[in-house]
Amino acid sequence: MTPKLITAHELRRHWLNRLEIALLDVREEGPFSKSHPLFALSVPVSEIEEKLPPLVPRHATPVVVYDNGEGYVERAVARIAALGYSDVAILDGGLVGYTRVGEVYRDVNVPSKAFGELVESIRHTPSLSAKEAKDFLDRERNVVVLDARRFSEYSTMSIPRGRSCPGGELLYRIFEAAPSPDTTVIVNCAGRTRSIVGTQSLINGGIPNKVMALRNGTIGWTLDGLELEHRKAERIPLPSPEASLKARQHAESWAQHVGVSVIDGEKFRRLAAEEERTLYLLDVRDPEEYAHGHPKGFQNAPGGQLVQATDEWVGVRGARIVLYDTDGVRARMTASWLLQLGWEVFVLDETSITTVSDNLPRPEPPKWSAPVDTVAISITVDELRALPNANVVDLARSPVYRQGHIPGASFASGPELARDLHGVDGTGPIVLTSPDGMVAGINVEYARESISREVVYLSGGTNAWIAAGHALENETRWLSQPIDVYQRPYEGTDNAREAMQGYLDWEYGLVGQLANDGISCFHVVRESRESR
Repeated sequence: MTPKLITAHELRRHWLNRLEIALLDVREEGPFSKSHPLFALSVPVSEIEEKLPPLVPRHATPVVVYDNGEGYVERAVARIAALGYSDVAILDGGLVGYTRVGEVYRDVNVPSKAFGELVESIRHTPSLSAKEAKDFLDRERNVVVLDARRFSEYSTMSIPRGRSCPGGELLYRIFEAAPSPDTTVIVNCAGRTRSIVGTQSLINGGIPNKVMALRNGTIGWTLDGLELEHRKAERIPLPSPEASLKARQHAESWAQHVGVSVIDGEKFRRLAAEEERTLYLLDVRDPEEYAHGHPKGFQNAPGGQLVQATDEWVGVRGARIVLYDTDGVRARMTASWLLQLGWEVFVLDETSITTVSDNLPRPEPPKWSAPVDTVAISITVDELRALPNANVVDLARSPVYRQGHIPGASFASGPELARDLHGVDGTGPIVLTSPDGMVAGINVEYARESISREVVYLSGGTNAWIAAGHALENETRWLSQPIDVYQRPYEGTDNAREAMQGYLDWEYGLVGQLANDGISCFHVVRESRESR
């Protein structure tokens, strides 16, 4: 059967009319990060069975795939259809065809980053440069520095006096962090987006303190020749009942101004029962709170990260989202941003959660099933150790491979597995592995069809090897170029100055790209409430 085609104009009409559709770039993340349409998702063809179901949980959702002439799309369509998706199409002309009618963007999580720049340009979010911040911190004591990134990022590197307070927690914890209205608040991240959105969240929430963003974050701090701190672990604690109540009052006021819909259990059940719409259920609390208990069916998506990287949780543009928290602050503030980002979003009133049945009419998401005859194509760790002349090929992401892999294992690209397996030395069997064995198992049949040598996969993957007490090594062997992961210039401590400056220059140009593209459906709400 010839795959269905969809034109770039038809795709863009879905976005403009807010109709459900998911656009998949089935190349690896490296090429994706160099050029893609605004709402494209990075789902490499070799990882479709693992990555696609949580991003696109409804079988009937229209799914569109494209590449840039690599020849992946037909294979991607077949794999997506095998998962049970019923409306799959190829983008006519691929990436080149799309560039004739729409803007293409570099980097990752672009919708959120472009939106952050739009927020600053419209709301004139106050900020100060790294040198201005350093001078201010040197002469002032009544100031708090709140790092709006994930705790792991903060711990890797932070500016002096910074304390961890991820973006979705800012208003919730601000009256614990700065109980006095005279305290100045500086919000930072690694680059720009989370500091802009975090600062504007506190301003939108109407707190009395002076709030400023650290312009360009830790990148700007580094480029100005200032020293960062490392391995810090200072967090803003959970708020007292009084501080939490105060934060809730501020959050409710802003959410009402923006038009956030708060729903009860009955409305929630009706939304969940609508089979013709995709619905995402997201708990926006801190991961530690989520781990201690959460409503059935809700996935953890910490609010700040959800706004910063919505496409990592929500893959269907035009879908519905229901957010949950226990405090009435974090879900409302997160929803206020998602609404401005063009999403149809609801907040589940936290008092209704006990009335929501565990037997909600939620359809089963698509799921990959291992082949029936797994014995013939999989081996155990003990069998691998006893296998003579075996060559292990690792399909982990390249940073994971670099950190440690089964001794002797070579790295291979998933999308180019059929091509690069022919570069494996010897004539013995090839054993595919991946961190938990899933990606290896997904791709083993495709590999067996592409080479005459015996190919099997390691059951349980590299994790099973580690669990059995066996050592890893970090000597690298590259069957494929490691283009599977984009090297983010705002993460880690070894980034080139040119890459960091280039990233900032790119972000400054995003508002112009949005204007030229014309399909974002973003709308930044202005402050028009009476002063409190």
